[in-house]
Amino acid sequence: MIKNLGIGTGRRKTSVARVYVRDGSGSIVINGKEIHQYFPQGEHAMMVRQPLMVTTSENKFDIVINVFGGGSNGQAGACRHGLARALCQVDQGNTVSLRNNGFLTRDPRMVERKKFGRSGARRRFQFSKR
Repeated sequence: MIKNLGIGTGRRKTSVARVYVRDGSGSIVINGKEIHQYFPQGEHAMMVRQPLMVTTSENKFDIVINVFGGGSNGQAGACRHGLARALCQVDQGNTVSLRNNGFLTRDPRMVERKKFGRSGARRRFQFSKR
């Protein structure tokens, strides 16, 4: 049986990530794929790894992530948020460094909803005087 050391739920925009931290050698698996296969862009893969770099635990744990909803940027942010929460469960001493870097704060920015009488959230239809 596999024992999870920490479990965290991360959210960003419309993405939700469930993160499981286990003892291991530093592999990160997202939805059954390696991190470089799931996030071919280097910036998204680096974004997911940031909490591990801050806590200097890059090669201590294996991370398994299930993420759904939204696009790649939102999913990467959700993975980072969930990983930071899970690392706090593993060791309470990580909380200060993760909080100072802003990884434990959920990013509240969402897409503004479309309003009636408008062509978008704020854009108006073209005005015609005549």
